[in-house]
Amino acid sequence: MNKVILMGRLTRDPDVRYSQGENSMAIARYTLAVDRRVRRTDGSAQDQQTADFIGCVAFGRSAEFAEKYLHQGTKIAVEGRIQTGSYTNKDGQKVYTTDVVVENQEFAESKNASNGSAGGYSGNRGFDSVGHMSSQGGSSIGDGFMNIPDGVEDEGLPFN
Repeated sequence: MNKVILMGRLTRDPDVRYSQGENSMAIARYTLAVDRRVRRTDGSAQDQQTADFIGCVAFGRSAEFAEKYLHQGTKIAVEGRIQTGSYTNKDGQKVYTTDVVVENQEFAESKNASNGSAGGYSGNRGFDSVGHMSSQGGSSIGDGFMNIPDGVEDEGLPFN
């Protein structure tokens, strides 16, 4: 089984190109910086943190999504498979490649968190008096959770 799951931050904006031909397709390439904890050689209890830089390639709609929504510093989770290959460069040397072919990608933090804000939710959506989502009302309390407005009965909430 060839399955990879990564979480990291984009090192730069995705490089998106379109294939030639009748059915052109978007191809996005980006590099993820994935944290790796390394045990210190001096035996101390603190771990030293470093990163692996992993090349990813997305095709079609995934590439279009990357072009539109992913930017340098964005923290994402990627699911895919490892693909190896090789080519001969202009100097005649054989170059070996390893990439993660993206099958699924999604945001791993809120937009506010990626901008350095504390707290997750800051939109102006709330719940009306019967518990339905509305575009007005409700407020964020700064910890990523929304205050539940008065008038919402406990039985109307989707949890106990």
